[in-house]
Amino acid sequence: MADSFSFDVVSDFDRQELVNALDQVRRELVQRYDLKDSNTEVDLQEEAITITTASDMTLEAVLDVLRQKATKRNLSLKIFDVQPSEPVGGNRVQQVVKLRKGLSQELAKKLSKQVRDNIKKVTVAIQGDSLRVTGKNKDDLQQVIQLLKAEDLEVPLQFENYR
Repeated sequence: MADSFSFDVVSDFDRQELVNALDQVRRELVQRYDLKDSNTEVDLQEEAITITTASDMTLEAVLDVLRQKATKRNLSLKIFDVQPSEPVGGNRVQQVVKLRKGLSQELAKKLSKQVRDNIKKVTVAIQGDSLRVTGKNKDDLQQVIQLLKAEDLEVPLQFENYR
């Protein structure tokens, strides 16, 4: 029997599900009457999605479709960091939606301190953009998970490698 248990707290998303959601968005852009002639482009880069379209109204409609498709594919809407729209040439607007992935150092420190203050029987180590929580009792680890789930954070949290 193991003398200590652990799990990792990460903030990540399934990139393939995001690619699938964006494919669905593009298909709907071609089919929907109000978006058909807007000449909208949705482009996925490594850390952001760029939406270029005809007007702010069309941009809002595209963002709504993106949120719907992401929700249906079990992607948290917290991964989207929507930046302000900016005009580009030819009476068009462009908006960058940054993708949140990983825990920032400040957030990792804040979560680590909160866990240590509330649950004394576990140890928390910051490992890059994730946290490793270790304890002798599985119940203590369950308490940590409940504590972190109760937090309203700007990033989605997942709990992996539970051993």
